[in-house]
Amino acid sequence: MTEEQTTELFQVFDQSAELLKQALDTSYLDALIETADNMIDDNQVRVENGVPNEHQVQALSDLYKQVDYHELDATTIRKAIQMAMIKAIKVDRIQAIHQITPDTIAYTMGYLAIRLVKKQQRVKILDPAVGSANLLTAVMNQLHQEAHEQVSGIGIDNDDSLISVASISAQMQGLDLELVHQDALDELPTEPVDLVVSDLPVGYYPVDERAQHFATRANEGHSYVHHLLMEQAINYLVPGGFGVFLVPSGLFQSPETKGLLKWMQDNVYLQGILNLPGELFQNQAAQKAIMIVQKQGHGAQQVGQVMLGEFPSFKDPDAFQRFLAEIVEWEEQDLLKKEQ
Repeated sequence: MTEEQTTELFQVFDQSAELLKQALDTSYLDALIETADNMIDDNQVRVENGVPNEHQVQALSDLYKQVDYHELDATTIRKAIQMAMIKAIKVDRIQAIHQITPDTIAYTMGYLAIRLVKKQQRVKILDPAVGSANLLTAVMNQLHQEAHEQVSGIGIDNDDSLISVASISAQMQGLDLELVHQDALDELPTEPVDLVVSDLPVGYYPVDERAQHFATRANEGHSYVHHLLMEQAINYLVPGGFGVFLVPSGLFQSPETKGLLKWMQDNVYLQGILNLPGELFQNQAAQKAIMIVQKQGHGAQQVGQVMLGEFPSFKDPDAFQRFLAEIVEWEEQDLLKKEQ
């Protein structure tokens, strides 16, 4: 992968999306989905009622000839789609809950996750808040690089546009990813999975009746959606399986902490929680942490030393690598020692 190839593919996405945005009088995001679908369909431009016109069709065809995504590796494609999504978020003023998980965080979560399933040749991953699938596909690609025989995924989201982007991303990257457009707190169409990785949306869940089925629901008023989604994801995880979640650093400082802790005590082991550098976030209240939990059962047990800490600045690569090495040592010597 080269940055030049990523930029070239992004420019094709961007210029063709801008053209279709004007031609179809639609949002940048919808135009991006349309143009990517054209590229997947052997660069065939879809025309309805004479739109786009012949001149625009020719311009699109010329753009598509500039890059053949089939010749690019998965990471190059994913990064180009991510760049286009970042522009869509700005241009269309998409709400913050749909922001993309940055690569620095996605790679770190994946790096922590790969050792948790290292003995499995076949791995199925669930993301119950998949969005445009930047996080899930990044982790799937990391697992592919670790020579797992088969890596598959299932992603759930109730936003049809984001699911469309996720589908395009998976197809272009050649990933075995099933995407489901539904409320992730409904029954999910999947057998138990080996691993859960998710950047949990933070806020209140509006459907109180559905929340009543969950132990992490609020006693009064709306429940926290990140609590409910965590519980739901663990419900679909194999006994002894791991969940790697991006959560608010103040997860255990909210009024609903008591119910969350009670559920965790009965269902999972909190094995680690690592604050990300404060510099990545606008303010302290927005700071996030990576949390590693393990579902009870199948010989799982509480690790002797819970991994707690805060990542050093990503701007200090040496310190960051040293900290990562400490976490890897903890995973191998403490967390997974009983399995060796």
